[in-house]
Amino acid sequence: MHYIGYMETTDNLEQLLALESELTLTRLDAEIVWKLGRWLADKARCESLKIAVLITRSGQRAFQFDAEGTSPDNDSWLDRKTKTVLRFGHSSFYMGRKLAQSGATPGQKYGVSESEFSFHGGAFPLRIKNAGLIGVLAVSGLTQEADHELAVAALRHILS
Repeated sequence: MHYIGYMETTDNLEQLLALESELTLTRLDAEIVWKLGRWLADKARCESLKIAVLITRSGQRAFQFDAEGTSPDNDSWLDRKTKTVLRFGHSSFYMGRKLAQSGATPGQKYGVSESEFSFHGGAFPLRIKNAGLIGVLAVSGLTQEADHELAVAALRHILS
């Protein structure tokens, strides 16, 4: 995986929460959505990454990209990861690490089905300062750690 190294993936829940706070936007309009999506699509093409990307904003699909080699299964992962972020307000990687540390299943801990929710990395909350959660950036196709790192790298690029 060519892009590993933008961040170290961690199981430390406090560090994952700090990352969510750090990567807060000042706005999420069509221009920002396009820049995020375009950066990820370009990355996929340049590095031959078989990824699917979904960006939602205010409950609406604002951007979707499916690289060659992806399938409808990737879209299902995107939807379930996005639903997890919207339900719990944290990245799907954070929720997965939290769930793993508890030793419970999603049904036992949260009363939800794994056919509807995914506790695997790759979906990241899009928050606006002083406004809260407004959307989700989701990546599917690589390992959960790499999906998470790629979403984080895209946000860091936009915020730099």
